[in-house]
Formats: sequence, structure tokens, C-alpha cells
Amino acid sequence: MMKAEPDMPDVEPVDDETQPAWRRRAVSRSLHAARSRAEKRAQRFIDAAFELIDEKGSTEFTIQEVIDRSKQSLRGFYQYFDGKDELLLALYEEMIRESVEDIRAAVEAETEPLTRLRAFVIRLHEWCDPTGSRRKRGAHNRRPISEFSVQLAANHPDRVKAGMAPQAQMLVDLLDAAVAAGAIDVTDTRRTAALVLRTVMYSWFGNRLAQSPALRITAEDTWEFCLHGLRGH
Repeated sequence: MMKAEPDMPDVEPVDDETQPAWRRRAVSRSLHAARSRAEKRAQRFIDAAFELIDEKGSTEFTIQEVIDRSKQSLRGFYQYFDGKDELLLALYEEMIRESVEDIRAAVEAETEPLTRLRAFVIRLHEWCDPTGSRRKRGAHNRRPISEFSVQLAANHPDRVKAGMAPQAQMLVDLLDAAVAAGAIDVTDTRRTAALVLRTVMYSWFGNRLAQSPALRITAEDTWEFCLHGLRGH
């Protein structure tokens, strides 16, 4: 996400075997300090955008509003982001990172392969359908980002796929463990993971269209369907 600051001085390649130890340490500290400053500046833009989303309840904010809120410059913004889509991708990736940490904690609280798999599906459903979950997960209003993620996926499919990779890999690992324990019968865990993720992650879209509360799909509904499927003959 971050781009190197254009005014940052170039550092000549250093041959570690011939350079004195003090010089290697000095260069390492210099690079670490520059990286730390860049991360803090970029984070201020991220925090400002999240604050605007929380206030507005949508992603309808301008780059200038983000700049004003972060108390940084337009030039500084474009050092780290190509534009608003790039910023929204960063917000999406932050949301995914936060969800992975939360889902992993829920999974690790369980011991049996099938209950660990259930914990993943239930908690992911809560993240994907914030309007229907009693337990509001995360520090920010993620509904606008969830809704905008459909557009992000259309315009930046590779970036969105990469952002979702940790979730997908966690699910594959859980499916592999459940298969090994004989809890489920699956021949292709990666394809199964893709089907489960698509079922869970887009349930929020169907819930937005449901005209009656009785037609809303709950986390338990989703889990039961993923576990048993249609049982066709």
C-alpha cells in the first residue's frame, strides 16, 4: 500500500562483508526510522478515513476531507495512495486483517475440528453481515466498506483476492483438519473453501433484499447449509 517517499535519499548498496559493523548498524537504523515515519503518516490517513466513514455512514467522503482531518498535505497523501480507490482498498485490507485476528481467536477457543470450523463460519458471518449481528465486531462501521467491496472487487480483483487470502487459507487449514479427523467428507478442500466463503460472505447482500425479518439468513442458517448442503440424491 505504501509508497516510498520521493524525497527520501537513495541508499547505496552495502556489502555487509566489507563494511564496518558501525556503518551497517547506522544504515539499518536510518532505514528503520524512515519506514516508521512513513507508516505513521500513512496510518493517519487511514484513521481519518475511518472517522469520516463512522460519521457519514458511507464512503462518500473526499480526499480533501481526509487530508484536512489527518492534518497532512495533498502531496503527502499521494506519496502513499494513488487516489480514493487505493485508500478504500487500504481500509478494506485493514478490515480483513482485523477480522482474521478476531476469527482466529474464536477458532482457537475451540478444540474439536468441527466446532472450530463452525466457529469460523459463525464469526465470519458476523463480520460480513454487520446489520444483522447482535455482536458488533470491529472498531469501525464496516457496513459501507462491505458494500463498496463489491465495486472494489470489480475494479481491483487481484488486490481484493490478495487481501482475502489469509481468511481463505485459514478455512482451508480448518477443512483439512476436519477431513483428517473424519468429521467431514470432502475431496477438494480448496474448492470447498471457495464455496463456503462465497456462501457466507454474500449472505449480507441477500439479507439487505429480504422484505421480512423471517427471510433473513442467520449465521446458524449459513453454518447448517454449509455443513449439510442440499443432501440431494
